[in-house]
Amino acid sequence: MKNPGAYLPIINWLKGYGSDALISDGLAAIIVTLMLVPQALAYALLAGLPPEVGLYASMIPLVVYALFGTSATLAVGPVAVASLMTASALGGIAAIGSPEYVGAALVLATLSGLILFAMGLLRLGFLANFLSHPVISGFVTASGILIAGSQLGHILGIEGGGHNLIEMINGLLRDLPATNFVTLAIGGGTLLYLFLCRKYLKQTLSGFGLSQRAADLVAKAAPVSAVIVTTALAWQFNLGSDGVNLVGQVPSGLPEISLPPLEFDIWATLVPAAILISLVGFVESVSVAQTLAAKRRQRIDPNSELIALGLANVGAGVSGGSPVSGGFSRSVVNFEAGAQTPLAGMFTAVGIALATLTLTGVLAYLPKATLAATIMIAVSTLIDFGAIRRTFDYSKADFVAMFATILLTLVEGVEAGILAGVGLSIGLYLYRTSRPHSAVVGLVPGTEHFRNIERHSVETDDETIVLRVDESLYFANARYLEETILELIASKPAIRNLVLTCQAVNVIDASALESLEAINKRMRDSGIALHLAEVKGPVMDSLSRTHFCEELSGQIFMSTYHAWKALAHSPYWGRDKLHPAATSTQ
Repeated sequence: MKNPGAYLPIINWLKGYGSDALISDGLAAIIVTLMLVPQALAYALLAGLPPEVGLYASMIPLVVYALFGTSATLAVGPVAVASLMTASALGGIAAIGSPEYVGAALVLATLSGLILFAMGLLRLGFLANFLSHPVISGFVTASGILIAGSQLGHILGIEGGGHNLIEMINGLLRDLPATNFVTLAIGGGTLLYLFLCRKYLKQTLSGFGLSQRAADLVAKAAPVSAVIVTTALAWQFNLGSDGVNLVGQVPSGLPEISLPPLEFDIWATLVPAAILISLVGFVESVSVAQTLAAKRRQRIDPNSELIALGLANVGAGVSGGSPVSGGFSRSVVNFEAGAQTPLAGMFTAVGIALATLTLTGVLAYLPKATLAATIMIAVSTLIDFGAIRRTFDYSKADFVAMFATILLTLVEGVEAGILAGVGLSIGLYLYRTSRPHSAVVGLVPGTEHFRNIERHSVETDDETIVLRVDESLYFANARYLEETILELIASKPAIRNLVLTCQAVNVIDASALESLEAINKRMRDSGIALHLAEVKGPVMDSLSRTHFCEELSGQIFMSTYHAWKALAHSPYWGRDKLHPAATSTQ
């Protein structure tokens, strides 16, 4: 019988759970709760949802993840990118903030959860690998710009709005004359305060003798003080009467458990968006979880994470929430605050529930400009222009995919951007691997190593050519391999043996096998033997199940050096056999 901890990882966490861990988890939960309340409200605002939805998404999902997750410190809840993608997905379905809009958000969260859960059961975590790092980095950078742009209207106290950067700019310019200067003072002041806290507060507090850890936690909790001060000001001076947009009445009480709307058309419409939110959320969550786990020499199980995140999203969908994933800033705070087990997440959920029961009257006076400033500072860490330059310098192909992702995300929206990035990444990969690098190699004198004859001084033999192919062989490059080999033997009239050295070949698919069979036949008809060297075990197992090995005109050697010793028949490898070296190395 399988260990119950394999299904409920929290059972493993609870073994040996003592008072020290309880105190650490409790303190971490208090700190994360203080941070999460304004963030939950802010991300609900970003998604176009009523503020209580952000709070609801921060309760049951945290409990569910604590039961099934494998990370001790990942803090699950509403995050900026998922909120932006939610707003983008729901914008064409219903009016922002309407009951239909909220219902569609529940469907989106449930769909995302079911997709993640199914991927976990089928162990499909590898699918996230199709989101290359440059594409994710470009998408996150563009999303950060869009999120910041979408909040400028709240900072200025104007309508603004728009689904892409062009629409946002046009909306801001159109409504700029209607700027509310009281709102601007609150939003601009909060923005400046949070910026200064992020940049200088930790260093200042450390200078006064506070420990690095404590100073960092205080600096990260700065949005809480901004919320308290601006809420008090709005209440004391009745700023709502001056045109300052406030959060307004937030329903008090815990969320009701109910199924999301079961209208087939809405579910079918939201499937593509749910898939993208699931993949992006999974990649972000696993990246954060793995980074933090490595610092404590722990490990996470990506497929179990799929199941945990899936169930957390289903929990959000049936409890009035929105799509959730692991948040970077909250997880780091949770880690730095000393959380020892996922129980810290459960305690955080309790804290959010208490806030929902007791603080909703106070939160009604919270200016939306304060939440907008909180969002803008939070997403500033997502914008990484340096990564664009580094990618350009290192790989022009990856830069093309990254730049296309950024451009289309900004101009067309999040779905178009990430789909274009993924499509380009796969297309460029297929193009690169369809024309694999290959090199004729020779023996480095005095060694058993072989290197490119165009880059090194090596020993060669006119009748025995050694060709190294630096890629697995599959349908996309099978014809290219044929053309490369036939062109090579046509240029070497003295050739009697061709050794295909396969140390970089991990797969030979059916198309490539047919090409090898055709190459073998044509070479045999020309009096040339085809040999293989350094064939990997799994590839050899596949070849052994065919007639190729029996029909091979040459031999299969354990190593390239063995092939060279057996086939290079010249009795003297003198200096006349040395190929002049190029200046570069490999």
